[in-house]
Amino acid sequence: MDQAAAALRRLLTLLANNAPSEQVAQVAVTARTSGASEADLEEIEKASELALRVHHKVAEHERRQTELAALFDSASDLAGVRDLNAVLRSIVHRARMLLAADIAYLSLNDETRDETYMRVTDGSISARFQQVRLGMGEGLGGLVAQTARPYATADYAADSRFAHTTPIDAAVDEEGLVAILGVPLSLNDEVIGVLFAAFRTAHDFSRDEVALLASLADHAAIAIDTARLIEETRKAVDELNEANETIRKHNEAMQHSERAHDRLTDLVLRGEDISEVAAAVATMFSGGLVVHDADGNELARVGTGPLPQPHEAVTASRKAGRAVAHENHWVYAVLAGPELLGSLVLTRCPALSDVDRRVFERAGVVTALLLLLQRSTAEAENKVGGELVADLLTAPQRDPAGLVVRARRLGVELTSPHSVLVAHAEGVPRERLATAVAWNARAAGGVAGALEDQVALLPNTEPGKAAKAFARGLTDSLGARVTVGAAGPASGPQALAQTYTEARRCVRALLALDRHGEGAAMADLGFLGMVLGERADARRYIRSVLGPVLNYDAQRGTELTETLEAYFASHMNLNRTKDRLQIHVNTVSQRLERIGTLLGDGWQEPDGSLEVQLALRLNKIIDDDPAGHD
Repeated sequence: MDQAAAALRRLLTLLANNAPSEQVAQVAVTARTSGASEADLEEIEKASELALRVHHKVAEHERRQTELAALFDSASDLAGVRDLNAVLRSIVHRARMLLAADIAYLSLNDETRDETYMRVTDGSISARFQQVRLGMGEGLGGLVAQTARPYATADYAADSRFAHTTPIDAAVDEEGLVAILGVPLSLNDEVIGVLFAAFRTAHDFSRDEVALLASLADHAAIAIDTARLIEETRKAVDELNEANETIRKHNEAMQHSERAHDRLTDLVLRGEDISEVAAAVATMFSGGLVVHDADGNELARVGTGPLPQPHEAVTASRKAGRAVAHENHWVYAVLAGPELLGSLVLTRCPALSDVDRRVFERAGVVTALLLLLQRSTAEAENKVGGELVADLLTAPQRDPAGLVVRARRLGVELTSPHSVLVAHAEGVPRERLATAVAWNARAAGGVAGALEDQVALLPNTEPGKAAKAFARGLTDSLGARVTVGAAGPASGPQALAQTYTEARRCVRALLALDRHGEGAAMADLGFLGMVLGERADARRYIRSVLGPVLNYDAQRGTELTETLEAYFASHMNLNRTKDRLQIHVNTVSQRLERIGTLLGDGWQEPDGSLEVQLALRLNKIIDDDPAGHD
């Protein structure tokens, strides 16, 4: 029994020191060769068998601990997953280490191409193998991906269970693989890939190895799913943030646009004109603004110099229904439905955000509203005013008192002096000329209407000055020469009708004299005005022509007027003039030189001399009239 006890102690010592199983088995062999008794040998062999079983259990337990540690490490990696590729590389590396495999790798399915492709490898030496793609059902991996079941082979090249293809077999051969184990990566009963362990020599895979690789595959599937969820969550958060930012910007744009619209609408409701709206828009954008009508005429301008209407840009804006950029400006066609009312040109703003662009376009809508209101008002006033002017100047005797009342409703007092202006323009549409005349008349506190030509009544104005101002203003705004004749002032319907007749003769005289685009009253037409005018003022005419000479004679006691009479009576001959006056010819020349200084150049020209001679005759007639009648 001493030999059996010694053997038992030896076995326990080996177990305690975790000695290799070969040393444990050697104890029974040593006892047999040392001549132990049959009874001791039987006990020693039984004890050796139990010791080997204990040794195997301990080894199994240690292997399980190692596997569990690896699985816990993988779980720890998943808990803090940030980089999916790093987690997958870690799992593949652990699979290779735990199974002591020559190579481990992981493939993922590509549903769009119905293939599975290599994602991560550990221990691979072949570039072709690392890039291989397998169709569903092809090779061991394709079969695992298709059936969602693990497959193992101790000799892949000789295994007929798999659909061998030249690309796959060539890649496996280049890598030198013989034994391969593949297990599916599954999520919710859906296979998303395969995890492999392989050897370059023949190897029979145990159930434990299959189970271990399957556990690692589950971790890899969880890592992929977690990464997908994190990515989807991140994407959802980004989209939510983007949506919130879009909503915020939209709200700001709406508020900005509403404030601008309210401000502009308030200007319209308060009865402000185009200039006020233009000033408000220019202030909003810290730029300049030009407003044109449909014909390209400037209606208002703020903060910039004159600009011609950019017709091509207006056409493009009209077609698009949006503001368009044009040569560092922004242009917007002002529309009422399909009708073009005008345009806005915004300067010093080469770039506009979408919000500012919408605000600018809204300014165009408000401008369209204002233009329509002005047009409607003007049309109504033109109609009423035109009817009044037509009745007043063509039939004043029908109802004089009624005419006075009707005019008073329009803010015109016919009992006060008014000048009558008649405007004529060739090549300008009648409606356009009527609108322009009416606008200018209203601005001056008068009223206008259409008869044969366009007629305006202006209160308390000097007709000649009013005609000149009207002609300039209408010519500028219409872009065509407008001729204006004037007469008056006069009070009351009957007198104004007579004044209208004289104003018509005046404008016809201007046209006959080829003075298109000018404005004048009869008194401004010289002797022609004396001939045509019904209320000719001879003294005023004499003073307008000879005033400087008459004043010179009166102040200095000279005889320049007498010299002029003698000069023209002598047919403008110096020698005859000196004989008539009985003075030296040099004296005549000196007097004529003085007269030229007083009257200015042109007094000896045909038209000028005619004016002077007529004034001399009228002056002599008035001087010879003892009653002093004109």
